[in-house]
Amino acid sequence: MRRWVIVFVLGVALVTQGETIAISGVAQEKGSATTVDFSRDIAPLLSKHCAGCHDGAKPKADLTLTFKDAAAASKNKPLWEKVGRQLRTGAMPPAGRPRPTLEEFDTIRGWIDKDMLAVDCTGKRDPGRVTIRRLNKSEYNNTLRDLLLIKDFNASDDFPSDDVGYGFDNIGDVLTLSPLHLERYLAAAEKAMNFAFKSRGFRDKFLPDLNEKDKLARIALAGKALEKFGTQAYRRPIEGGEVGRLLRFVDLALDNKKSFEDGLKLAMQAALVSPHFVFRVEKDPQEAKGETYRLTPYELASRLSYFLWSSMLDDELFELARTGDLHKTKNIEDQVRRMLKDPKAKALTENFAGQWLNLRLLRNSSPDPKLFRNWGEPLREAMIKESELFFEAIVQEDRSILDFLDADFTFVNEPLAKHYGIPGIKGAGFQRAKVDGGQRGGILTQASILTLTSNPNRTSPVKRGKWILENILNTPPPPPPPDAGELPDDGKELSGSLRQRMEQHRSKAICASCHQRMDPLGFALENYDAIGAYRIRDGSYPIDSTGELPDGKKFQGPVGLRSILKERAAEFRRCLAEKLLTYALGRGLEYYDKCAVDDICAAVEKADNRFSSLVLAIVKSDPFQMRKAKGGKS
Repeated sequence: MRRWVIVFVLGVALVTQGETIAISGVAQEKGSATTVDFSRDIAPLLSKHCAGCHDGAKPKADLTLTFKDAAAASKNKPLWEKVGRQLRTGAMPPAGRPRPTLEEFDTIRGWIDKDMLAVDCTGKRDPGRVTIRRLNKSEYNNTLRDLLLIKDFNASDDFPSDDVGYGFDNIGDVLTLSPLHLERYLAAAEKAMNFAFKSRGFRDKFLPDLNEKDKLARIALAGKALEKFGTQAYRRPIEGGEVGRLLRFVDLALDNKKSFEDGLKLAMQAALVSPHFVFRVEKDPQEAKGETYRLTPYELASRLSYFLWSSMLDDELFELARTGDLHKTKNIEDQVRRMLKDPKAKALTENFAGQWLNLRLLRNSSPDPKLFRNWGEPLREAMIKESELFFEAIVQEDRSILDFLDADFTFVNEPLAKHYGIPGIKGAGFQRAKVDGGQRGGILTQASILTLTSNPNRTSPVKRGKWILENILNTPPPPPPPDAGELPDDGKELSGSLRQRMEQHRSKAICASCHQRMDPLGFALENYDAIGAYRIRDGSYPIDSTGELPDGKKFQGPVGLRSILKERAAEFRRCLAEKLLTYALGRGLEYYDKCAVDDICAAVEKADNRFSSLVLAIVKSDPFQMRKAKGGKS
């Protein structure tokens, strides 16, 4: 076992040699339509909020934010990318320093994104580069399932949890490797191969007839078996020297009086702890320093399979990669449509939708069962299943992505139908049900979203409004200042309905600016209690679900909210495009990805917002099909 650990670590060092991990930020084209002047609008803000620490002979973090004019400021794009990221995450200004108002925050972030990080989409584009990525737990399980042809084998259950970056757990920059991972990989490989060698399907595919008595003939057969297995495991043709290294494990078994079959099992275990299996590797050609280049057919096929299936290539993708025909437009379009119809596309629901919609977090929600007597595990599971089936219907039926905002159907079983007040649904099985549009329609009125954006004992218009800004419009508010305080629940400081108490709370200047953006969206959903049941009163108070946006636009209730969001379809389209592209690439988006996102959004709009058009536009994009070699300048 110790020898395998050394082999694995050395392999990681070889695979990752020269690979630099760069933390990336998500660029957004926001900000006012009014022209921002550096001297008039930006320099005073930098002086007020930044110069105290980032000026002079020894600025903090060696970062100077004092410039004589916009031209001087624009010479360092990576600097402004870093500043923008710190502002978006609330890391700056630090605690104890005056916080920018929401208007100041929007002004400087809009200026950074629009002026400092502007990109010329007519010139040569930078497709970016993806950090070498370890398979996350879901990808590891699915890959073993498809490689070894075994089901119901979850080897990664006792692996450490995967870290999350940019909202997803498949981001290369945060998928670290720990000593515990090495230990678990070794144990999982041994267990998996013991399981696989009992499987008829695996034996028929990979194990040769070893009745040959001549040892050299057996070695040749073992070599061919390992070449076939290694090609599948490494998701590319295995090289001759790699086969030779695996054959050493056969020799090791024979030296210890084991059989040829034991030797093959040991060699295949070794392949499963190789960095070429555990990591998704994309290597720069030596001659491509600083230049953009097209991924190899196998690398493109691997990106495609892990995007849509969270798993390895199947035989059809392998064949297209082998012939080099996958890059052809018709072939890749055919493959996307085929793969979206395949049962393995359920991984897109579990891993993309589960994280985009935060459905995974619902398993940790704990509404107060004394206040909400309908709550229990059957209802929790039904809530999650409804949203998953709804997402799958949009994918499988190739519906418009705007159905996420407003649709006339959903999926319910008897417990959820009773919760919603939908008659005629019996049993634990799910049925497609038509909704009237008054109380239900789209994901925002599904109990899963309404529950996970509530507190255990009451609704939270703030959480609901914030969820919409982050997951539907991709305009997250800045984090609250440390002294913003919480809304008291005891009624001693504030009185009245929840809405009235919140309006008293947000009357504080420090709270008002952000709440003006979040609260109206959340108040529109006040007709739903903390577990998503429809109501017309909050205790003894009638529900007031009216809202007014900062631009003066007024609306009422969930119907009005859905109407407002559909009017902002372009923002939702861009939000979903950015999130799905982030997931597809396994990295955060950089400022230069704006051109690709623009193209993706235009293609989706032209195709009536069909879900397949979004996937196809992403798969055809430069960031997905190309890569920039190390050594170039962004």
